[in-house]
Amino acid sequence: MIQSKVSGLQNVPVILAILLAMALFLVMALPLSAVDWTDSVRTHSGLVSGEGLEDGIRVFRGIPFAAPPVGDLRWRPPQEVAPWDEMRNATEFGAVCPQPPTLAAMGGGTLPEFSEDCLFLNLWTPAQDPDEALPVMVWIHGGGLSLGYSNQEIYDGVGFAKHGIVLVSINYRLGPLGFLAHPELSAESADGASGNYGFLDQLAALEWVQKNIAAFGGDPDTVTIFGESAGGTSVFALLTSPMSEGLFHRAIAESPWVTETNVTYQSKATPFVASGEAQGVEFARLLVGEDADASLPALRAFDADEMIKKGGFSPFINVDRWFMPEAPETTFAAGRQRNVPLIVGTNANEGTMFMAAFIQSVESYEKALDETYGDQSKAVLAMYPAALKEDLAKAADRFITDAWFLRPGRAMLRATSKVSSPGYQYHFTRASRAIPAWGAHHAAELGYVFNTYAGFGPQVDPNAEDLDLGATMIDYWSQFAKTGDPNGNGRPHWPVHQPGSEAYLELGDTIRSGTKLRKAACDALDGIIAKAHAAL
Repeated sequence: MIQSKVSGLQNVPVILAILLAMALFLVMALPLSAVDWTDSVRTHSGLVSGEGLEDGIRVFRGIPFAAPPVGDLRWRPPQEVAPWDEMRNATEFGAVCPQPPTLAAMGGGTLPEFSEDCLFLNLWTPAQDPDEALPVMVWIHGGGLSLGYSNQEIYDGVGFAKHGIVLVSINYRLGPLGFLAHPELSAESADGASGNYGFLDQLAALEWVQKNIAAFGGDPDTVTIFGESAGGTSVFALLTSPMSEGLFHRAIAESPWVTETNVTYQSKATPFVASGEAQGVEFARLLVGEDADASLPALRAFDADEMIKKGGFSPFINVDRWFMPEAPETTFAAGRQRNVPLIVGTNANEGTMFMAAFIQSVESYEKALDETYGDQSKAVLAMYPAALKEDLAKAADRFITDAWFLRPGRAMLRATSKVSSPGYQYHFTRASRAIPAWGAHHAAELGYVFNTYAGFGPQVDPNAEDLDLGATMIDYWSQFAKTGDPNGNGRPHWPVHQPGSEAYLELGDTIRSGTKLRKAACDALDGIIAKAHAAL
C-alpha cells in the first residue's frame, strides 16, 4: 500500500506533463479568436481596451483618430495622432467639439464636456474573430455643422452590431472652428485652401478606418458612410470630393441639408451669399472687434468657449479648389461623384422643427424669402403662399422640406443615372408620437434607423408599430451596407430610383412604393435657382 502510494507520487510529473500537453493541444486546436481576441485591440497608434456588452458585442469609446486641433493646429488640416506606449482605456466617450447647448437641450439633456481636443471616434463590433471581415458603417452626426456629437444616446451602435455590422461614429470640428475660411488661412495653406476643416476631419476618420478596422473584425473594402441633416450634407460633400476616393463603398444621406446659402466659393460670391473668405473676415472682426488685432495668431489664441458664445457664424460647404474643386451640384450633374450605391431620403415634415423663424408674421416670412431669392422671391412665394398668418405653418413646413432637403436629395439621386451604381430614395412618413404637432419631423427617422427609439421631446416607449418599422428600417440599412442593395429577407421591395419613374419607398404606417415625389415643386425650384445663377 505504501509502495503503491510512493509509485503514484513518483508519476505526478509525468501525469502533469501529459495533462499540460493535452491542454496545449486543445488550445492550439481552438480558433484564433479564442486565444487572441480580447477587449484589447492594437491600432496603428497603440493598444486600446474596450468593454464587453451583451451578445458578445464589444464597444470601444473615445479613440483619437487625429491629433488635437489646438494652438497652432487650429484651422489646419488634421494631423496624425501621436502614438502611445501604454494600454489606452477606451471605455469612456471623449470630449465633444465646442458648441452651444442648443441641440442637447432640444433632446431634454445637457451638453457633455466639450473641448477643442475632440477628434474621437467610437466603435461597436460583434466580431468574435478579427478575421471575420464584417461590413462597416461610419456614422456622421447632424446639427447644422455647428452642433451635435457622436455619442448622443440616439446613435448607440448596439442595434447595428446585432445585425452583423461594425458601427463607427465620429466627431468632427464644428462651427467657426470647423468651417472658417479666411484669406490669411488660404495664404498660409500649401494648397491655397481654407475652411472645410470639419470635412477634412471626416476624411481623417475614414482613413483611420482603412488602417485599423480589420483589427476589430471589419472589412476596409466594405465601408458605408451615412449621416443625417448636416451628416447628410457631409455625405453630399464627401461624394463629390476627389480626396475621398477609395475611403468608402456605399453611402446613405438622410435628409441632406443643402441650401442656397450653405454652399459658396472661397473667393467668389454666389447669387445668394458672400464668398467664404468674405464671411470669414466679417466673422473675425465680429470676434475681436473693429479696432482689435485680427491676425491669425490672435485668432488662434482666442478662447474657444468665448468664440462659440459670440455666435454670428453660419457654416458652409466651401468650394476651395482642393477638397471641393467645383460646386457639388455641378459634380453630380456631370456624373463625376463617387460611383457607389446610394440611398437618399427625406421626411414628410422636415420644416416643422425650423419654421419658428418664419411664422412670426406674413411680413417676416416674405422678407426671409426675399433675402434669399431676391428677384426670384415672388416665384417662390407663389409656390408656397401664406397670405394669412394661419397659412404660415403649412407654407413654411412645405417650403423648408422641399427647398432645404428634398430638392438637393433628388439632385443626388438623379446623378446615379450617369454612373453604374444604383440609387434608392425613401420618404419617411410616420408622425412623431412624442411631438404629434411636428408630424414626421426632421430627424424623426433616427430612432427607427438605430433601433434606439430616442429623440426630441418627451420620451415615449415604442409600441408594436414602432418596433415593426424600426426592425424593417435597420434591416434595409444593414442589408444595403452588406450588398449595396437594401432588398432581401422578405421585406417589401424597394425599387431603384431611375429617370422617368423616379421611384421611392414610403416608410411609415404603411410601406409602399411611389413615383415622382414632389416632382413639380422640385422642378420649379431647380428653375428658379438656375435663373439666379444665370444672372450672376
